Amino acid sequence: MKAEILTIGDEILIGQITNTNSVWIAQQLNFIGVKVVHMASVSDESDAIRKAFDDAMERADFVFITGGLGPTKDDVTKKVFADYFGAELELNEDVLAQVDSFFTKRGRVLSEVNRQQAFVPKGCTVIPNRNGTAPGMWMKKNNTVFISMPGVPYEMKAMVTDTILPKIKKENTLPFIYHKSVLTQGIGESVIAEMVGSWEDSLAAKNIKLAYLPQPGMVRLRLSGSGDNFENLKNSIGQEIESLKSLIGKFIFAYEEYGQEPPSLEKVVSDILRERKQTLALAESCTGGYISSLFTAIPGASEIFKGAIVPYTNLSKHTLLQVDEKLFTTVGSVSREVVEQLAPHVMQKFDSDYSIAISGIAGPGGGTAEKPVGTVWVAVANRKKVISQKFLFGDNRQRNIVMTAAAAINMLRKLILEEL
Repeated sequence: MKAEILTIGDEILIGQITNTNSVWIAQQLNFIGVKVVHMASVSDESDAIRKAFDDAMERADFVFITGGLGPTKDDVTKKVFADYFGAELELNEDVLAQVDSFFTKRGRVLSEVNRQQAFVPKGCTVIPNRNGTAPGMWMKKNNTVFISMPGVPYEMKAMVTDTILPKIKKENTLPFIYHKSVLTQGIGESVIAEMVGSWEDSLAAKNIKLAYLPQPGMVRLRLSGSGDNFENLKNSIGQEIESLKSLIGKFIFAYEEYGQEPPSLEKVVSDILRERKQTLALAESCTGGYISSLFTAIPGASEIFKGAIVPYTNLSKHTLLQVDEKLFTTVGSVSREVVEQLAPHVMQKFDSDYSIAISGIAGPGGGTAEKPVGTVWVAVANRKKVISQKFLFGDNRQRNIVMTAAAAINMLRKLILEEL
């Protein structure tokens, strides 16, 4: 079964609101074995909506529509929906009773404008709206089912969960769809592609698809498949991930089950430290406290996070963390020597088990021919040793900060794992 998701509303097309409905609907459909083949946003114009309906019918078995069902004149979806099926709008007494009850419970009188919400296309299956006044509508044309819902997220989600998905599952035999992602750090997608080429080529014969999903500081590799037996499907993808580990295992830091919160690097490291009852301190220069914010955003951070210093100037590096002043004139503040002093000194200052130290040129200014913008030195330390590494990221300030954080936290993760 294939589905298309249409979101109706000029507010989305002009960027006034973010379309979260489509993402959520797509996840729910994947969970029950319906494959989403297309998403689109459509303006509040009758002709545009009709054209979108025609196009969707060519591609999909189900068309999910959100938006444009309100009582005001700019909400035209219901009228277009009725016209598309050649159906007149008629008063539905059950819907009218629900709408009237909705306003009565809130101490308000049902107006004529709101009474219009109870009119639905003749012959449609009404989808109850227990959180609002606009009912959902289910109609079929040729072999395609069209399902129209309000754009208000909590109204739409209740309809999908309580009525629509159970109806689809009851009336159709659906396969299982399974996704699992491998999260990597410290390697680009093109390098990964070269390293796993033969393995990737073998996936097609097993009905497994690989997708590369890069973002600053990491690359997510998503393996997807469908089949009639969920356990077999899950085991098949699991076996392929084991094979992948033999190729790029040193770059893998976590795994993500589809629909669940993806594990971040900082969460992975926090969990390890918490389990070992160990702690961390930071000296952040060019990242300006960004790494600290990542760790402290995790509930229970005080168990593992001792504190941080942001020694943004040479003076603060010297006065707060005792970096040798001579280094600033000999090798410069962005250097191996400086971070290798910052790391143990901040660890000692906070009496932590581990530390991270950062010094770099985030940009857009401040670079030189020898040390261009994006040059970053990172050091991680425990009570026995200090490890440092130089990175060259690029000329975008925010991207450099994000990538520095990912690289630094991953260096710490590897250092901790050496002791396990």
